[in-house]
Amino acid sequence: QVQLVESGGGLVQAGGSLRVSCAASGRTFSMYSMGWFRQAPGKERELVAAIRWSGGSAYYTDSVKGRFTISTDNALHTVHLQMNSLKPEDTALYYCSAGPYTNDWPPSPSAWDYWGQGTQVTVSS
Repeated sequence: QVQLVESGGGLVQAGGSLRVSCAASGRTFSMYSMGWFRQAPGKERELVAAIRWSGGSAYYTDSVKGRFTISTDNALHTVHLQMNSLKPEDTALYYCSAGPYTNDWPPSPSAWDYWGQGTQVTVSS
């Protein structure tokens, strides 16, 4: 089993910045990919960003390219999502997820095995 615990959400004004973090524990050797998803009220959950522990190009959904940065601290088994120039439409519950190696990049939604409880990000206008 893998446990994921998110932190760092909160309330920020539009144009501001937040960093959310996800600490992984347990069978961390079984994880290959880490991702941040978000779900806003009435909307489907979407993959925002993804990264492999081994490095390589990260994935970003189009709406956050140039504003969000995903990174890992391999020694601490932690993944961060730095969010800059936040917009009200970024308001959502942000979830950390972990998954195995897949040929597809990013992994398909069904490939993600483990999920955190989520951390709320609210951007006021």
